[in-house]
Amino acid sequence: METINLIESFSEFKEFKNIDRPTMMSILEDVFRSMLIKKYGTDENCDIIINIDKGDLEIWRNREIVDDEFADDSFDYDENRHVSLTEARKVEPDFEIGEILTEPVRLLDFGRRSVLSVRQNLASRILEHEKNGIFQKYKEKVGDIITGEVYQIWKRELLILDDEGNELIMPKSEQIPSDFFKKGDTVRAVVVRVDFKNNNPVIVLSRTSPLLLERLFELEVPEVFDGLITIKKIVREPGERAKVAVESYDDRIDPVGACVGMKGSRIHGIVRELKNENIDVINYTSNIQLFITRSLSPAKITSIKIDEETKRAEVFLKPDQVSLAIGKGGHNIKLAGKLTGYEIDVYRDTDVDIEDVDLEEFADEIDNWIIDELKAIGCDTAKSVLELSAEDLVKRTDLEEETVKEIRAILSSEFE
Repeated sequence: METINLIESFSEFKEFKNIDRPTMMSILEDVFRSMLIKKYGTDENCDIIINIDKGDLEIWRNREIVDDEFADDSFDYDENRHVSLTEARKVEPDFEIGEILTEPVRLLDFGRRSVLSVRQNLASRILEHEKNGIFQKYKEKVGDIITGEVYQIWKRELLILDDEGNELIMPKSEQIPSDFFKKGDTVRAVVVRVDFKNNNPVIVLSRTSPLLLERLFELEVPEVFDGLITIKKIVREPGERAKVAVESYDDRIDPVGACVGMKGSRIHGIVRELKNENIDVINYTSNIQLFITRSLSPAKITSIKIDEETKRAEVFLKPDQVSLAIGKGGHNIKLAGKLTGYEIDVYRDTDVDIEDVDLEEFADEIDNWIIDELKAIGCDTAKSVLELSAEDLVKRTDLEEETVKEIRAILSSEFE
């Protein structure tokens, strides 16, 4: 049959779209059969032979030879399925009634518009197959770590390319606040969501998801990967702090020690990947009092009162432990609450006889620069500040009167 510039070569699509041979042949056959149905009303009596490697296409139509007189209205004659004996013998004189006439179908006979339509349909089907392939591939990878290259940086998201050139998105909300990327940088993130938007697959990556931390532990700690150590729960304040509750059913394994590694060798790689995020690894226990105590580490707790109905816990600590329990920016106590499922309230232990308290113990309530101002005039403790009047403090520091009153109220409450 004539060579038609339908497509330069079937392999043109095969190479660019990375489609396997059986799928490519199936798509091609479907496209051409739809063209046959449109022209003849059926494709049941047609054979399609495709050679992808050579770019060859052959279409053959098979018609039953009938008596000339059957070509009138008295017989259910269909010129797409039947051919008269006279017409058949023009092709081959030896034909007899009942035999099958097989003729090539020329693409030129379909007209230029139909040929162009087939080409567009073919391109569309292959593109659709490619999109579905990407969607299914990443649907199976949700929760897995992906390594990609930063291709484009926008205000609200990053465009990342994987090793096959597929486009992945990482929104600003899924980036660690201290993350800073340049074009060409390599990024490790976890696949958190795969959607279809405007008929295109959208793969969303995240570096803030607890799943990323869990997968990093699996990579760095063989016992976690093998299932000897189970990660019960992970909570994070991305870039600041994370708490990981771990448990081992093998008494011979110390889950915390295994996760941290010799001199922190295992945990350091994870910390660096997460931009120096502080990671607390905690032994999980079903004893809620003990679990809350461990979750507030490194603070040492004096006592705990738990209300299981309201899911609240009142934690009492010595004054020098309060700031440790709360942590910088309140991250420690917030994560402890998320990890244990209890709302934690911290109280200074009033049973302790307090003679005086160092100003540093109020770092969670008073800004560091204010403490520095007070220390500059020789006030290192709470009582040394309270011994001065508000007027003296205003004169001797750069603090405003309202600020001084607030400070005195905070310090006074310590001795009430």
